[in-house]
Formats: sequence, structure tokens, C-alpha cells
Amino acid sequence: MFQNSKDTIVAIATASGKGGVGVVRLSGESLEDYIQGILGKRISPRQATYSQFLDSTGATIDEGIALYFPAPNSFTGESVLELQGHGGMVILDALVQRCVELGSRIARPGEFSERAFINDKMDLAQAEAVADLIDATSIEAARSAVRSMQGEFSALITHLVEDMIQIRIYVEAAIDFPEEEIDFLKDESLLARLDKLANDLSSVLSKAQQGSLLRDGLTLVLAGKPNSGKSSLLNALAGNDVAIVTPVAGTTRDVLRERIILEGLPLNIIDTAGLRDTDNQIEQEGVKRAWREIELADQVLFLVDSTEEKLPDLKNVWPEFFERYPESKQRLTLLLNKIDISGIPAGAVAGQQNVFGISAKEQTGFDGLASHLKESAGFFGDSGGLFSARRRHLTSLEKALELVTIGVDQLQKAGAGELLAEDLRQAQNELSEITGQFTSDDLLGRIFSSFCIGK
Repeated sequence: MFQNSKDTIVAIATASGKGGVGVVRLSGESLEDYIQGILGKRISPRQATYSQFLDSTGATIDEGIALYFPAPNSFTGESVLELQGHGGMVILDALVQRCVELGSRIARPGEFSERAFINDKMDLAQAEAVADLIDATSIEAARSAVRSMQGEFSALITHLVEDMIQIRIYVEAAIDFPEEEIDFLKDESLLARLDKLANDLSSVLSKAQQGSLLRDGLTLVLAGKPNSGKSSLLNALAGNDVAIVTPVAGTTRDVLRERIILEGLPLNIIDTAGLRDTDNQIEQEGVKRAWREIELADQVLFLVDSTEEKLPDLKNVWPEFFERYPESKQRLTLLLNKIDISGIPAGAVAGQQNVFGISAKEQTGFDGLASHLKESAGFFGDSGGLFSARRRHLTSLEKALELVTIGVDQLQKAGAGELLAEDLRQAQNELSEITGQFTSDDLLGRIFSSFCIGK
């Protein structure tokens, strides 16, 4: 993962395409030869210097601003040179090739952030937040990424680890020095500390789940029989004619995807083919793909034509779903569409759980639906204090909480201090993976390879 980490690396740091300004970034142990070779002169550190950018013959490639940050006071912790010129790809490529001529190599995706992590300029959660900030699709997601980038998430994890270490010191000292005769079961302060640790873990996990929703969004699948109004609902939610809508049954054959923000909640909406038995091979493939999306969905909206079925029971209207996923009722919502014709009231249907009346055509009944989706996802709607989080963070927090809970249970039921100590050790490792204090090179490789080149 970290081989050749002492090489000087170069990459274009601005987005591909034409622009007013383009930036080429270098990072390495010593950049004096590059500064002299490209600028033809020395420049003062941390001061913007207007200069020509020269090729190997001394001809001008471009002209612009050069910024030099000597190690260790830079983003990567190494010496960094930024060349800010015009944003044409031919010019930027020529600058990169000039840097390669002088001995640098093209950076791997995420290698600048990787070096910042290696040189302790940021921890792993902060490095991931840099990528999350670049990829943010809403102002709320951007703000949460900034908080993670500034270390708020890492500080919470560090606090949890420190609390866990203190408890481990106490428990393992009692095991190693039995002559002290510390009775775990009678030590109420230990159980109180463990209870507080579990509560703190649960609180951080809840915030991380919110941050993950802001980052990744809720995957919402629209399902139902042909002509139930799925594509019309997709168009209504997207505010655009994303899907073709016709009276012909089976118009949608493939999976359509659209990302929107609904009252602060990012939604990854997936429209699927109508579910029915058919001899048409293309439509059969569409139905198979629909079921694959349903299986992976966070929430499923099942649409029915309310002019045909007034108040159907959820299990009776879609028995196949409950046969496949008997424990998944909480992620299924029934939508009685076309209430503009049937006369069913808009919004939540009285006496029915997870059943709503809507009109995709008239765009009515959506307000209650939005609140329902946010509640189902556990989304509070207030991004204040939230931080960006990824699926791997949630997994580590969930495992750590589970290990602490198991350890306390074993202590109370069996007086097993040794098992508690081992569970706490594993829980600490899970938390340390979040910030990169205890992380395999394989995991680091997967994380940084997902970053854009030049970052």
C-alpha cells in the first residue's frame, strides 16, 4: 500500500475540462530542483509568486501563480508545490509531463490524502471526510463533512477509546494481580462505567447513522403492478419527466434511478418494472431486476391503483413480499394512488399502518409521505452537530457496542472478567479502525483508491 511513498508525486488537482484556472500539485521530500526547473528561480515559501512555467528548453508552457509549502507545514506533511495556471487540459498535461521529466511520477487516486494520513496530518476519518466534502450533494452533507474533516467525529471516537482503555486497565490489573481481591460483581462503579460507555457508544452510533444518511441517502424503491403509477410518482418527486409514462402496461422494462433531496433527506429513488407474470422475455428480465432492487432497498413503496382496490390489507395485496422477506414489514409502505379519481383522502389512511393515499398525477399526499420516510429512516432533519460517516464506521460502532454489551452480560452472569477484558480489547480495535490507529493496509488501499486523483 505504502511502497514508493518517498517518491515525488504530481497530479492535476482541478476537475477535468476547460476552466479559468487549473492547478497542478506536487508533493515530495525535496522540491528545489522542480522549482528551479519549472520556474527558473527560487521563490519564498508560503507567498504567491507570479511566474512563467518553463519546459526543458526554457520555452514558456504557461504563466500563473506558484505556491511553495516546505515540509512539514503542508497538506501532506511533505514539501508541496502548487502551480496555478490556465485551465486548459493541454496546458495542464504539459505541466505534468514537465514534472515527470524532472523525476516525479503520476500520483495514484487519493495519494495526497494518503500521505497526509501517513504523516499524521490527519486521521483516517478526517481523510475520508475530505472526499465526502468533494462529493457532497447537499449543503447539509457538506457541513457534516466539514465537521468530520475538522476532527469532531474523531474526537468522539478518541474519547470513547480513552474511556475503554481506562476500564481495560482496571479490569486487566485485577486479573493480573488477584491478591488485590477486587470483586467485579460487587464493584458498582465498574458496572456504572460500562453502562455509561455503552450509552455513549449508542449516542455516537445514532449520530453516525444520521451522518451516513446525509452522505449516502436513503435507497427508495418504487414497486407495484403495471400501470399503478410508479413512473408518474418518480417524475413527480424528481420534478422532471425522468420516466416515460403511457397507458400501455409494462412501459418500464429496466431500472431507472434518480437522486433528489426531500425535506433535507437525500433519496436514491429507483423505479422498477411492473411486477406480474409475463411471457415477454424482456419484461421477465425487468421483473427479475426489480426484485433485486427490492431486496437491497432501505425502503419500498408499493403502489396500487386505488380505483381498483379501495383499502387493501398490506399482506393480501402483496403476499410475495412477505413470503420472501417475512421480517421486513417495517421497510414497506403501501401507497393508494389515483385518489383524485377514487376519492380516498390524501395522507395517512386512518386505522391502517404504513398506508397512504396519494395522487402522483396531482402531486397530493406527499407531505405526510415525506415525514413518514424520514421517521422510518430515523432521520431527525436537523443536521446541526452531525458529522459525515460511512458504512464501515457504522459497522465498527455496531460491533463495538455489541462487544461491550456481551462483555457486561458475561461479567454479570458468570463473573468472567477475562472474557470482559477480551471483549473490551476487540471493541477498542473496532473503534481504532475508524481513525486508522488499528487498520490493515488492505482496508487503507480500498479507502484511498476511491478518492479522486490529485486529492
